[in-house]
Amino acid sequence: MFDGLIKDARIVNEGQVFDGNILIHRGKIHSIIKPGEAVPGEVKKTYDAGGKLVIPGVIDDQVHFREPGLTHKAEIFTESRAAVAGGITSFMEMPNTLPQTTTIAALEDKFSLASHKSLANYSFYLGATNDNLDEIRKLDPDQSCGVKIFMGSSTGNMLVDDDRALEGIFAESPVLIATHCEDETIIRTNTSAYRKQHGEDLSPSFHPLIRNEEACYRSSSKAVDLAIRHKSRLHVLHISTKKELELFNSHIPLDRKQITAEVCVHHLWFDDLDYRKKGNLIKWNPAVKTPGDKEGLRMGLLENKLDVIATDHAPHTLAEKDQSYFKCPSGGPLVQHALPAMMELQKKGIIELSTLVEKMCHAPARIFRVRDRGFIREGYFADLVILDDTPWTVKWDNLLYKCGWSPFDGQTFNTRVLNTFVNGNLVYNWDADQQKHNFLEGTQGMRLHFNR
Repeated sequence: MFDGLIKDARIVNEGQVFDGNILIHRGKIHSIIKPGEAVPGEVKKTYDAGGKLVIPGVIDDQVHFREPGLTHKAEIFTESRAAVAGGITSFMEMPNTLPQTTTIAALEDKFSLASHKSLANYSFYLGATNDNLDEIRKLDPDQSCGVKIFMGSSTGNMLVDDDRALEGIFAESPVLIATHCEDETIIRTNTSAYRKQHGEDLSPSFHPLIRNEEACYRSSSKAVDLAIRHKSRLHVLHISTKKELELFNSHIPLDRKQITAEVCVHHLWFDDLDYRKKGNLIKWNPAVKTPGDKEGLRMGLLENKLDVIATDHAPHTLAEKDQSYFKCPSGGPLVQHALPAMMELQKKGIIELSTLVEKMCHAPARIFRVRDRGFIREGYFADLVILDDTPWTVKWDNLLYKCGWSPFDGQTFNTRVLNTFVNGNLVYNWDADQQKHNFLEGTQGMRLHFNR
């Protein structure tokens, strides 16, 4: 007897859209059955997709879930709930928690936390510092998504600004290197100049002038140069400027790329005109920049210079975001709304459906070599999302983030995540009759593994 069947699905996978039925057994996709073909046995539970779109679960390669140490902002449990409600079935979480994840012991502590708390599948980056190369060398390529280098503003000991340390990490890291690229010297110079001109009461609209194109390009080009010289596997996170696109190759097949790049939903959706209305709520690092940058990033996706769409989900409390510009932390919550937002761009003709699935589901699996996920294939884990074409509006009473706010407040989307399956389990469904989120909260996600 098979565990489950998703029938009458409109499947989106590997550049194709086709009708079929997905048979699930022991957490994996047993087979994809064509319409009219018989199911080869009895099924415990049948889910009727009713002709709706079914896509692979989204793999988000950059989130900040704030645990341990910053749980007044977010927790693995709360944010993984929001993630699966947004169709994200796997995430890779960043190391700037308390304590910072800069040792193998701290890394394994996070895996232990997630094994009890996460509804989604998970992996965690080890954070680089100027003096932890010995810890980086110990990483098991099968067990961890990568090492994160803050080549720009960060907190504590996680700004890697020693050139000898950078050379060592790029030369010896046994796993993919993911970088936050903003030049700290440029940022500090700009900050000092604008403070001198305008004082402490600075508008958030100055954020992209302080963290400007030059700061991003200088740091990104340095990372690319390091990777080329050391033949490192580099993934540059949250590209925010059109100029940076010239650093990336669009002609090499993804599976053969040594250097890849990510763009985040907020840089594809917002631009610097939105600071007038949103203020600090769209204060991110790197900054949301000009309409020209936004359009350039959208084109970079279509030209395959940008390989992945992610969230950089980084919640702060409203009290923290309500502070003056210089005191307000950067970042915002996005995992619940990233897929609906991208589906909105798809409906507007900005990105094709198959491209969206490639950039949010297939490409992260390919780049990180995630084992048996990211595709609707026989033998792969049944991480699946059913989408419903129905309008709904983001309101504070339907948010799932612990921080309780969203930069999309008041936005109407025309696609809703109806069901999310993680490892074959129906972990989330939207109850339209009661207008309610339902979760199977006794089901934990799994640790991601990598074919390296």
